[in-house]
Amino acid sequence: QVQLVESGGGLVQPGGSLRLSCAASGFTLDDDAIGWFRQAPGKEREGVSCLSSSDGSTWYADSVKGRFTISRDNAKNTVYLQMNSLKPEDTAVYYCAVSTGCSGRPFGSWGQGTQVTVSS
Repeated sequence: QVQLVESGGGLVQPGGSLRLSCAASGFTLDDDAIGWFRQAPGKEREGVSCLSSSDGSTWYADSVKGRFTISRDNAKNTVYLQMNSLKPEDTAVYYCAVSTGCSGRPFGSWGQGTQVTVSS
C-alpha cells in the first residue's frame, strides 16, 4: 500500500524553525518527484517546494525562497522540508505528495497533512 505520512508540524514563534518530514511506505521515494504543498484556512492549496528525482533539481515558491529547503534521505525513504525564518503567513496545513515530475504532472498519494502554526 502506497502511503505518505507527514510529521514535524507544531506551534512556533515568528522567526523560528521547523523541519517537516514526509515518510513513504509501499514505494521508493527516490524514483519519484516529491512536492510539498500547504493550505491555509479559507485559501486554496498552493505548491511550496518540489524535488525532482531525475536530476535532483529543486523548485520553491517565491514566498519561501531562501527560507525553506527540501531534501531527501533515501536510506530512510523520507523527504524533509526545513523551514527557517518562519512568518505568520506560513501558517497552514502542510502536505506532501508524489509525481513523475515537478512541472506539469499530477500529484498523488497525498498524506494526511501536518499543521504548522506561526504565532507569538
